Amino acid sequence: QVQLVESGGGLVQAGGSLRLSCAASGRPFRSYAMGWFRQAPGKEREFVATISWSGGSTYYADSVKGRFTCSRDDAKNTLYLQMNSLKPEDTAVYYCAARRPYSSGSAYPNEYDYWGQGTQVTVSS
Repeated sequence: QVQLVESGGGLVQAGGSLRLSCAASGRPFRSYAMGWFRQAPGKEREFVATISWSGGSTYYADSVKGRFTCSRDDAKNTLYLQMNSLKPEDTAVYYCAARRPYSSGSAYPNEYDYWGQGTQVTVSS
């Protein structure tokens, strides 16, 4: 079992920045591929970013590419999402997720085994 807790969400003006964190506990964090997803009201959960278990490979949704950076610190059992140049359309609840050990990252939410409770990000115009 892996427990995931997101933090760092909040209210920010358009053009601003936030850094989300996802603290993991349970089985060794370093072996899991990780992902970030988001869900806006009335919309389906959508992929944001993913990072391989080794941290050597990342992949981003086109809508956030060049603005968001996903990273991990295995020594701290923490996943990060640095979000810059935020736009109102980035407003959503952001979730981190963990995929089975030693797997590559994935853009598909049904390929993840563990999820956090989410953190709200609101970007005002």
